[in-house]
Amino acid sequence: MNPLARWPAPVRVVRAAMQCVRLAVLTACIAMLVPLVAAAHEVRPAYLSVQEDAPNEFSVLLKTPMQGDARLALSALFSGKIEKVTPIVSHPTGDAMVQTWRMRTLEPLAGQNVLIDGLQNTMTDALVHVVFANGNSWTARLTPSDPSAIIPASQSVRAVFVTYVRNGIEHIAFGFDHLLFVAGLMLIVRDWRKLVKAITAFTVAHSITLSCATLGWLTLPSRPVEAMIAISIVMVAAEVVRMERGQLSLAIVRPWMVAFVFGLLHGFGFAGALVELGLPQGDIPLALLAFNVGVELGQLAFIAVLLTAVYSVMRFAKIPRQAIVGSAYVIGTIAAFWSVQRLDAMFL
Repeated sequence: MNPLARWPAPVRVVRAAMQCVRLAVLTACIAMLVPLVAAAHEVRPAYLSVQEDAPNEFSVLLKTPMQGDARLALSALFSGKIEKVTPIVSHPTGDAMVQTWRMRTLEPLAGQNVLIDGLQNTMTDALVHVVFANGNSWTARLTPSDPSAIIPASQSVRAVFVTYVRNGIEHIAFGFDHLLFVAGLMLIVRDWRKLVKAITAFTVAHSITLSCATLGWLTLPSRPVEAMIAISIVMVAAEVVRMERGQLSLAIVRPWMVAFVFGLLHGFGFAGALVELGLPQGDIPLALLAFNVGVELGQLAFIAVLLTAVYSVMRFAKIPRQAIVGSAYVIGTIAAFWSVQRLDAMFL
């Protein structure tokens, strides 16, 4: 008799899916191997900040992603009459080009259409943040299919929340290193109760450091953080192989503790992306909460898709035991490449 038969149907589904997670992770890792090695970092959006310093006078900052020495050909255009008070000053920051200037509006900025020209020819998004002298602000996310928007005089709380939730989801969706860590954790934790506990610990931990770093209470340099995140994935992959050999370690016996410690590290990575996006000064707590919610929604969606996929595969094929070791080696190989790449970038 199948030992799963004595369990209730929902529990059988979850337990069976987790037993088969090895095959899905192996398949997903192999499918992602080539693009991941070529693009280890998440997609970075452009960012436009417009702040009113005096009546009808604004400080403007436009940050565009760079690939090597080339930057995306993006520019900010307004529909109303605008005159530049200062010339554009450009300086690179490693992975982005920052351009700053001052402008004077001959017509009210509220009600004008702002366009990120050139965005329609890219695969990235742009976050636009406008702050008026009276304290009102507006934040919008523009996309290649919709690169312009009308600037309102103020923005609702709901609009700020939705914008940053979307950015959080986008960040985790393209944060392949964070997703591989979660996949590796799923290979270690076979019991669904322990998995819930480990994922909860990971969530609590990265929420703590995300908040502290974003608010400026505790910060770490981004390059060492990125290198350590990659190394954390290598360590998790090694623990999977060790477990398959019948060995024990803290990560195997108490996976939630390891998930919590590494979650603190990954939170600094999330914070780096949020700082790049910028936060609306009048709604920092709300934007921080919304971004964190978006990250968690994306993470839970990834876990749900993975479990659904393996359960579907399980219905048609038996999972070979060697698949879990193969998955760990694929994850470890990708993460090892990132580790070398990021450590090398630290000393250049």
